[in-house]
Amino acid sequence: MVPEFHHQLIEQRTAELRREAVEYRRAREATRRQDAQDKKQSSGERRRGLFRKPASA
Repeated sequence: MVPEFHHQLIEQRTAELRREAVEYRRAREATRRQDAQDKKQSSGERRRGLFRKPASA
């Protein structure tokens, strides 16, 4: 393989991998934010349940 062509292929692949890494990081951050939000909401619901009066039987 011609060295210039090989170098060009490596540069293109590196650029592709960097783009994929950025997309992956964004997806992970969004998932983490969503999980934190869900946890915050669900923990608030549980906390409210702890202070309710017991149901009379």
